[in-house]
Formats: sequence, structure tokens, C-alpha cells
Amino acid sequence: MSAERQILTAPDAIARAAAPMAPEPEQRWMLKQSRDLRRSFADEVFGRPDEEERQQVWMLRQPREIRESFAREVLMKADAPEREMIWMLFQDDAACRSYARYVLEGIGQTPT
Repeated sequence: MSAERQILTAPDAIARAAAPMAPEPEQRWMLKQSRDLRRSFADEVFGRPDEEERQQVWMLRQPREIRESFAREVLMKADAPEREMIWMLFQDDAACRSYARYVLEGIGQTPT
């Protein structure tokens, strides 16, 4: 298990202590989240070849309060905010899950 994954899935006190030292805002935000949420991210996203797409799908499937927290604390503070993603994260749960399923994952699409 990599050191990054160990910290990501560590008990809350350890992850929170590591958060200020993380180089990226996304990493700092993640390390401040609950262990269950961090473990879910580690299992579904971390270290996969398609990590960027999986990260978007994972985030869109999170409860609204988590999505909005990420948008406010990370995306909206960026030098070049990802406006479309910010907008999407503030949509209701059904819209976010639908976007993840049909647009990002391509599930349920009819071949053309």
C-alpha cells in the first residue's frame, strides 16, 4: 500500500494532521473529510488509470453537502474556476447522478 493511500485511509486524527502539508487544495479538502468518505474515494478512484473521470463520477454521486463543500472550498477558490463543474455540483442529487451515468459513464446510451 502506498504512503499516499495509507494517509488517505488513516484514522481521522492522522488525516487531519496531514491535511495542511498536502500540496494540492483537493488533497487538503479530502484529508479533512470523514474516514468513510476518504475510504470510499480510495476504493473507487485513487490510483486507477482513469482516475480523473472516476473522480468526477464519484463526486457527482456524493450527497449535496459534500459536493457543495468541495465546490466552495476547492473549485471556487481556484485561479481559473471550473464553472461548469461548479454549476453541476450545485444541482440536485438526481441531476448529478444522471449526468454521471449518462454523460460521463455512457450507461444507457443507444448506439448510433
